[in-house]
Amino acid sequence: MTNAAQSFIDEPEHVGLLRDTLKRFVAEKAPREKRRDWDKAHQFPRDVFAELGQLGICGLTIPEAYGGAGVDLMAAVAAIEELAQAGAFLAGPFIHAAFYGGANVAENGSDAQKAEMLPKLAAGEMFFAYGLSEPDVGGDLPNVKTRARMEGDEIVINGAKRWCTGADFADVIYCLVNSDPDGKKYKNLSVVLVPVSAPGITMQPIEHANLRYTLSSDVYFDDVRVPASCVLGGPDMWNRGWGQLAGRTLDVEKIEITAVAYGLARAAVEEAWQYAQEREQFGCVISGHQSVRHALVDAKTKLQACRHMLYHAVWLAQEGRPCSVETSMAKLFIGDTAVEIALICQRVMGAYALSDGYDMERHVRDILGMPIVGGSSNMQRNNIAARLGLPE
Repeated sequence: MTNAAQSFIDEPEHVGLLRDTLKRFVAEKAPREKRRDWDKAHQFPRDVFAELGQLGICGLTIPEAYGGAGVDLMAAVAAIEELAQAGAFLAGPFIHAAFYGGANVAENGSDAQKAEMLPKLAAGEMFFAYGLSEPDVGGDLPNVKTRARMEGDEIVINGAKRWCTGADFADVIYCLVNSDPDGKKYKNLSVVLVPVSAPGITMQPIEHANLRYTLSSDVYFDDVRVPASCVLGGPDMWNRGWGQLAGRTLDVEKIEITAVAYGLARAAVEEAWQYAQEREQFGCVISGHQSVRHALVDAKTKLQACRHMLYHAVWLAQEGRPCSVETSMAKLFIGDTAVEIALICQRVMGAYALSDGYDMERHVRDILGMPIVGGSSNMQRNNIAARLGLPE
């Protein structure tokens, strides 16, 4: 076995200890009946997440100098996987703090932004929401229509963002804007960290079936004014936002949403696996029927393949190696394969998989969106073809 393979198959001891801690936390603080209530309420438990924040895990993407645990993507992804065993209700807000906030500010923030925000993000006391997609702009982010202009030492923003998940609880919107309408494509974009409390911001919730730890919203910016210091990285990064978004940041973004897909698929397999050993039909537990055994083995095998792809991509990112192709491949394969896994598990459980007595109904809803969110499967195919130099 090569050193590279060894690195991502055998986890460091501290990651295993983290998993044990989070498994106990999820079992105690997020039992099935509470998950059912959170799903119906369309919100995550603030009190439970506050306790989770006290464990320090939101600092896994943040340097120690700012109150974090040091950048440890392997541990951070393992945390997502374990938290996802309770659905998105803890994994979601963890990502809004540790990744949307912590990873982005640690990577690209100014010294002042790091000093102000990173300690709060590390403590799980601050959340970011992504303001990227727009009503007429999905994956074509370089053509965002939300406009921003400099007026003295202020930025004035007008426009709208769609699918701004978490805007209802976030403190800051990581907002991609067109900052030079006459400028050259890719060189006319800026990222502005907009406080949700800024005057001129209004929100309209969008009802959706999956990942119901929060609302997803349309966010409208009407002459919203924020200080020029809100440009990610400081005012000198005006019109330089694409480089902040499309480099390592995007690779890490693909990893965290892929970790959610894998974690949810694992939860589905574990529930179906257990159910098959308890449910009796035709004189024996259904795990004794060959068709069910084969289905469960297929699901386990697909899940193991997903694990290898995910943690190989994580290892490359942690080592600072080029990983754009591998992260796109992981997002593509795991997003699509997780759907296959979920539907296998649903069929194993039959009618019970459609009831709220089990988590499977929610698992399927959550997983069906995974080939869409965080960069669709077809977008990943385009990315992979381009990165591998396939001629058009």
